[in-house]
Amino acid sequence: MEGYCLKCRIKREIKDAKACFNKQGVPATRGTCPVCGSSMYLIGKTEAHKGLEKPVIQKKDVRLGKLVIVESPAKARTVENILGGDYKVRASVGHIRDLLRSQISVDVEKNFTPKYRVPNDKRPIVKKLKEDVKKAAEIYLATDPDREGEAIAWHLKEATEIEPIRLKRVVFHEITEPAIEDAFSHPRSIDMNLVNAQQARRVLDRLVGYNLSPLLWQKVRGHLSAGRVQSVTLRLVVDREREIESFVPQEYWTIDAELKPEGSKETFIARLVKVNDTEPKLPTKGVVHDLIADLEKAQYVVDKIKRGKRYRKPYAPFTTSTLQQQASRRLGFRARRTMKIAQQLYEGVDIGNGGATGLITYMRTDSTKISPVATKEVRDYILKKFGERFLPSKPLIHRTKAAVAQEAHEAIRPTSTLQTPESIKTYLKRDQFRLYQLIWKRFVASQMEAAVHDTLSVEVSAIGKGNNYLLRASGSNLRFPGFLIIYEEAKDNNGKNKKGNGELKIPKDLKEGQKQVLIQLLPEQHFTQPPPRYTEASLVQALEEFGIGRPSTYAPILSTIQIRGYVERDSMRLIPTETGFLVNDLLVEYFPNILGVDFTANMEGDLDKIASGKREWTDLLHDFYQSFEPQLKHAKEKMPELKAEPEKIGRTCPECGQDLVIKWGRYGKFISCSNFPECRYTEPLLEKIGVNCPKDGGDIVIRKTRKGRIFYGCANYPKCDFSSWRKPIADKCPACGGLLVIKNANTAQCLDCEEKFDLEKIIMKKETA
Repeated sequence: MEGYCLKCRIKREIKDAKACFNKQGVPATRGTCPVCGSSMYLIGKTEAHKGLEKPVIQKKDVRLGKLVIVESPAKARTVENILGGDYKVRASVGHIRDLLRSQISVDVEKNFTPKYRVPNDKRPIVKKLKEDVKKAAEIYLATDPDREGEAIAWHLKEATEIEPIRLKRVVFHEITEPAIEDAFSHPRSIDMNLVNAQQARRVLDRLVGYNLSPLLWQKVRGHLSAGRVQSVTLRLVVDREREIESFVPQEYWTIDAELKPEGSKETFIARLVKVNDTEPKLPTKGVVHDLIADLEKAQYVVDKIKRGKRYRKPYAPFTTSTLQQQASRRLGFRARRTMKIAQQLYEGVDIGNGGATGLITYMRTDSTKISPVATKEVRDYILKKFGERFLPSKPLIHRTKAAVAQEAHEAIRPTSTLQTPESIKTYLKRDQFRLYQLIWKRFVASQMEAAVHDTLSVEVSAIGKGNNYLLRASGSNLRFPGFLIIYEEAKDNNGKNKKGNGELKIPKDLKEGQKQVLIQLLPEQHFTQPPPRYTEASLVQALEEFGIGRPSTYAPILSTIQIRGYVERDSMRLIPTETGFLVNDLLVEYFPNILGVDFTANMEGDLDKIASGKREWTDLLHDFYQSFEPQLKHAKEKMPELKAEPEKIGRTCPECGQDLVIKWGRYGKFISCSNFPECRYTEPLLEKIGVNCPKDGGDIVIRKTRKGRIFYGCANYPKCDFSSWRKPIADKCPACGGLLVIKNANTAQCLDCEEKFDLEKIIMKKETA
């Protein structure tokens, strides 16, 4: 008889199997593992149960025997479905204690002691949890397996007054039956090193935010904020924008030659790479003109043909950072949306198994580690589905790229490879399916063979009257798809058309020493390009590379800098606002250390030391505050006040006749009466984009949905109902004269005839007109 050994994590024959009944009277078999000796248990009736007397089941005690507390109701339902009737699972609905909002809540004089309280909206939840705790013999705190989850467990212990003798901390990285059974078989106590690392982060953020934000209110205007990580992230965006603004394009040229082998009908393109054994400098049309005159009369011969192979290894399974990047590039999801959907997949979805099932592992991680069980399952799937050619001889081990991977997490992967996206599609919402499919494909591809490309490089020499030239044609053809049969990485579109990376068409009869006939020379003018603006995807990538923040903070940071009006999102690109520039420049000038990328990254390293027990959390706070306090005092005295008078819009208030002005609120600019608070008249500020409405000729303005998503509508709404998610441009459709909108970085599309056009050509045509 076989059973599942939780320690070996594999099915084995049960040694010394003995038939029995459990407390509920259900027939079962007990025994030991023949390899590791640990207990094994299998539910089900066997021949050995014949003749055994079934025990009389006593009436259940109304008291809760075992209480489990998790964060969310959805997670509670899934966990309770797995654990069964012996356990009662309750949800804390997130944090149940936090620092006071009305004050800094950190006593600097008393060793940075935090002052926690239960928020008013959480008091009924804590009251109910306390009642459940009193009735329970054992309490399992099953919050998330990271520092934040460990801190929530500690706060639950403190707020509900759980005695240590009854408390058990359990950790699992996926909500599946084997993972939960294993976790509950190996409970532990709360790890105070992890709790203190989270407390240190929370106190640091409070010290910075609750000191710098009021300073900005005093010196600039209200409704501004600053943060230890938030402000450094803003600095990255501002520095990139200044780099773009100061960039001076440099003209340069390339020369391609279309060549045909003697006796052949096929042609190929080669690029000039050397003139007299030196890389050519072609800054102007005049220099190119002189070379072309010589190249037109030159003799062309194939010097070298080099064939080879290039192996392209599969990508590692997703971490939080790479998932957010690919969800943005491939699905158009913002970071917060990605994490919200991933949370749903992790906590469980009903896929027709009689209850919710966790579909992916924990989604806040910077590790690429995979469990042996998951590795075996995916390798078996690849062998059966794609065949032996697509399966490496050994499991692939991917190295973590993050500066410091936190705790012993796994990568983000499906809880079972056998749950293919198509097999559960009918049970998932559209966005859930798209994200799950992305995670599933990336994971399966991560354990497949590398793709193989045949590479070809052809060098052609040309001897002219004044110079010797070398031209090169290179490219590759896909020989074996490997992991590409299931997954391909998406990249940011930076508007650069790269040549020479696709398939190369070379005449099959091309030989070394063969003369070539020049068909035509193709000179082309180029200009150097500035670095691209950040997208949410590339900014998350930069944060990870610099070691700023952690997987759990990426999405909130990106949301905050946009909500505060420091950064705007235009066609996926992040652009700092005037306020963003102003706030950044003040903070960088007066707090250069805190706004330094290295300082923030080093602080993350110190928090990691606290988590591993190598540093005291209060020592870190003392060291930080010792340098921060003098800078804060200096800024309060010396930072100039830059408050500006509200900008008048040239209209009077329809209610009291006073001037209408532009003011800033929590969610950005709006129009208000200058006689506030006596007069409370307000109206939204409509930002024109310089394009007329195709329906009634009114101005098209930028609008926002309730959730903050930007769209474009007519200023005469509700009389005119025109709206578009895509940004309209002033140029008319060349085909029908309709309204053009920006479809992506390179394409414009007509809303009437739906024809697509090259955006760059339309812009250039307008500039030259």
